[in-house]
Amino acid sequence: MRNSLKVARWEFKRNVRNKTFIISLFITPLIFLLFASAPTLLNHLGDDEESQTTVYLNDQIGVYEALEPMFEESELVSWDVQETPNEPSDMTETISQADDAAYIILNEETLETGTITYMTSDDLQGSFENQLGVLQQPIKQTQLQSAGLSQEQLQLVQTPIEYEAFEQETSGGTVPQEEIGGFPYESAIPAIFAGLVLFSIVISGMMIFQSASQEKKDKVAEIILSSVTTSELMQGKIWGYFSLGILQVAVWITMALPIALWRLEDVPVLEYLFVPETLLLTFIAVLGYLLFAALFVGLGATIEDYSTSGNFQGMVMMLPFLPFIFIGPIFSNPEGIVAQIGTYIPFTSPAVLIMRLSILDEWPWVEMLIGLAILIVSIWIFMKLAGKIFQIGILIYGKNATPQEIWKWLRA
Repeated sequence: MRNSLKVARWEFKRNVRNKTFIISLFITPLIFLLFASAPTLLNHLGDDEESQTTVYLNDQIGVYEALEPMFEESELVSWDVQETPNEPSDMTETISQADDAAYIILNEETLETGTITYMTSDDLQGSFENQLGVLQQPIKQTQLQSAGLSQEQLQLVQTPIEYEAFEQETSGGTVPQEEIGGFPYESAIPAIFAGLVLFSIVISGMMIFQSASQEKKDKVAEIILSSVTTSELMQGKIWGYFSLGILQVAVWITMALPIALWRLEDVPVLEYLFVPETLLLTFIAVLGYLLFAALFVGLGATIEDYSTSGNFQGMVMMLPFLPFIFIGPIFSNPEGIVAQIGTYIPFTSPAVLIMRLSILDEWPWVEMLIGLAILIVSIWIFMKLAGKIFQIGILIYGKNATPQEIWKWLRA
């Protein structure tokens, strides 16, 4: 055990001083932030905030005074409104020759039928009609006044309809409606943290593969094994890269937490984060790392050159991303058969459990315990198998091991 810790410290120090690791440590969250904000930024860049639509308004019913403040304050329209007495026949040529222009006539027919007649230049066709909604309220108010309604009737008609849902009774008491209809931060925040832990340490686990493969390629494994056993070397690599993953999580959380507290100022993020559920979900994430670390460290010992590795090795490297195929069915039905099957498959169990437990109000403890039991037994089996593969494969040079050769090593 002491030698394993020495290997772990050596792996940690070697990588934490690596410029590539340091750069990726800080660049990775920035890349995620860029991908998250890019659609919004591009959407703003695509908007031409400076351009205004010139709107010629023929107001024959006297609503312009009520409309003018709305044109100035509304964020939905950017109109330069100019009153005109001209009829539609007189404005046809003006509008057809103009860029970004429109003509609107409000007359008695508008009050009687509720129809707004307008014409636009070619570049506004189709988009201008959505903006006409800004005229609806003043015209509707004028219609009601012309109908001879009393002031009390006008006030009643103009009062907007409000919506209030009944509070739902649960076994734990009444659940506030804002918690039911809104985003479930209380359950999502621990799951997001556990998912970040799983992602980070699994990515670090993939580095074990590169480390074992590189040491085999450089033929330094024999020198290392003169001081430690193959079992101690394998265990040391697993725990060393686990420490690197935890370091990544700490740095990313340090960078993300202030942003979360700023953007979610009305949500008690820290209160939702420091709960027992977070510890359980993080424990599931760590079990996932141990499973994939065993696979990667054994696989790395079988490959002389990753660039020439076969389809078998590439398939194993894709196993951590297998849970992505369950995302749709799980979020649509977290208690369905697909979610249950994903819970019992060792390669998908950690991510599927984290997703399911973040959605369900009542945790399926029986299914969860069975899934964790299968996962723990699988870890023990894969650790044993990885130890056999690592013991033989780390000292074989010259070629990548084939699946048939790996099968012989396991049977030896």
